[in-house]
Amino acid sequence: MTDIFDVIADGTRRDILQLLLRRTTEGEAGTSVSQIVADLGISQPTVSKHLKVLRDAELVTVREDGQRRFYSLAVEPLEVVDDWLVPFLVDAYGDDAPDVAYPGAPIPESAAHAAEVVGRAAASAKHVVATALKRLGA
Repeated sequence: MTDIFDVIADGTRRDILQLLLRRTTEGEAGTSVSQIVADLGISQPTVSKHLKVLRDAELVTVREDGQRRFYSLAVEPLEVVDDWLVPFLVDAYGDDAPDVAYPGAPIPESAAHAAEVVGRAAASAKHVVATALKRLGA
């Protein structure tokens, strides 16, 4: 499997992923190649090339409907990036980490705060444990 960081390093692929995320939050069940071409203003061969890389990295899923293919975002592989990135944010910002805008449906403020507190605590604990294990040579 290709290194996910190499895959998302390309700006066009990140644009495609962001488009698929946006369309998913708008309730779309998949996005066709022609829709991606129209929305991003890039050629069909270029879109197809990047979608192949994203498929190989399992960042997108494809649903076939006759001659058309509809692509959707697969979030799970991005958890690798999240797991790698969070300790840097915790170390750099502590409790003052910047808010990240997510284009999903709004949730109640109390639920968002609770999720943020739990998420930061989990990331911090994971980082502490990983650091301790490294020091012990495990």
